[in-house]
Amino acid sequence: MPGTAADEVLDDLRREGEELDALVAPLAGKADERWTAATSAPGWTVAHQIAHLAWTDERALLAARDPEGFRREAEAAFSAPAAVDTYVDDGARRGAALPPGALLALWRAGRRRLAGALSELAGHPGRRRVPWYGPPMSPVGMATARLMETWAHGEDVAGALGVRREPTARLRHVARLGVRTRDFAHLVNGLEPPAEPFRVELTPPPAAAGGPGELWTYGPADAPQRVSGPALDFCLLVTRRVHRDDTALRATGAGAEGWLSIAQAFAGPPGAGRARGERGYGTAR
Repeated sequence: MPGTAADEVLDDLRREGEELDALVAPLAGKADERWTAATSAPGWTVAHQIAHLAWTDERALLAARDPEGFRREAEAAFSAPAAVDTYVDDGARRGAALPPGALLALWRAGRRRLAGALSELAGHPGRRRVPWYGPPMSPVGMATARLMETWAHGEDVAGALGVRREPTARLRHVARLGVRTRDFAHLVNGLEPPAEPFRVELTPPPAAAGGPGELWTYGPADAPQRVSGPALDFCLLVTRRVHRDDTALRATGAGAEGWLSIAQAFAGPPGAGRARGERGYGTAR
């Protein structure tokens, strides 16, 4: 589907996965203690982070190919109240127990299968929405969500390995998702979503800038509730990898400031978020 929105997002998803793959692949070919290095997510190593991505790709593939099967699995998994807190951790734990090479092979194969399934869905008129643990999504939306997770967990891995990754233009997908999930972030925190639209103006990273003064903008230009600042800070915030006070984001209006305190681009409960002073890498899963 050259030239379509789906083609663009899927290509960027592939690139995001390849970048993280290149970071961890050298650790898997030998007994490298960095494979089991602790990350900022409590109890999770680098292996758990990769296992989580492999597991969620498998769940997304099931949702894309067999929506009813996905719904049955999710209902069974969450039938007991305690399961809500252990479901994700159990998936990461099982994958992390695999030999490094086997886990990498599983993740790579899952990425390819999921990309193929989403591409096929997006290529048909009247394509259906894909169920998920939050609101259902279009195939392009699911690809965007997978890119967001790959980038966010890649930040956790990079932090554990002492690597600073250069932000790319692919962050525009994360930023867009962060804006689109404004109402979801309120609902998951038991709050009524704002009725009025917000204006968001983000400064892209240097590698993505098309010219002096370029901004990534969302919402009406005259909206009184406004958020502005670095796109990287916004993306770290909506993936709960940084505390609000440790960003250079500016909010105009009580509604905009309130949103930044709860912003969340991923499905599931919000969790504890980040403590102040831990900028850069996150504890959210």
